[in-house]
Amino acid sequence: MSNLNKILEMARNNNGMLTSRMVDDAGIARTYLKLLVDSKKLEKSARGVYVLPEVIEDEFVRYQSQYKKGIYSKETALFLHDLTDRTPIVFSMTFPENYNLTKVKIDGIKADRANDPYYSLGIVTVLSPSGNNVQAYDIEKTLCDILRPRSKIETSIVNEAFKRYLSRNNKNIPKLSKYAKQLKVDLKIRQYLEVLL
Repeated sequence: MSNLNKILEMARNNNGMLTSRMVDDAGIARTYLKLLVDSKKLEKSARGVYVLPEVIEDEFVRYQSQYKKGIYSKETALFLHDLTDRTPIVFSMTFPENYNLTKVKIDGIKADRANDPYYSLGIVTVLSPSGNNVQAYDIEKTLCDILRPRSKIETSIVNEAFKRYLSRNNKNIPKLSKYAKQLKVDLKIRQYLEVLL
């Protein structure tokens, strides 16, 4: 199989998209990506992100490939964890404390910064609506984050998220309590749990 066909096969096996890093990892020169783009067999979606022409682009993957240190958070993480029905119009991402957010904000991403250990706390891999792997904060960290004073999340969204969480079989109240103490929202978490449980 030629390198061109290998790249196209990689894209087909990855829901119609691939990154230049995937091509590098396969030991194939990036010049083949340019040949595929020039021949219109691949489209360049963003820097380092390519999609098959017949595939609808997965924005979740595009932004995370573009901003590798960005972790989906707040309303976007709620959506990815099925804790809200509201499809995000603007994506929310959290970055390390020293990350330059200029380009991120130009792209319309609602960006926050966090220092460690809070930035790396609770990162998990979840599926985007298109079935691709992306990184987001886990459910319990997200619930704590939306209660933090700077988050400014609508009360109706917060209420719905907690109701959905508490109706799940995979809820982890001890983990939620642990995160709540670390993130200093334990009083708010306790109030939600007392009302809804």
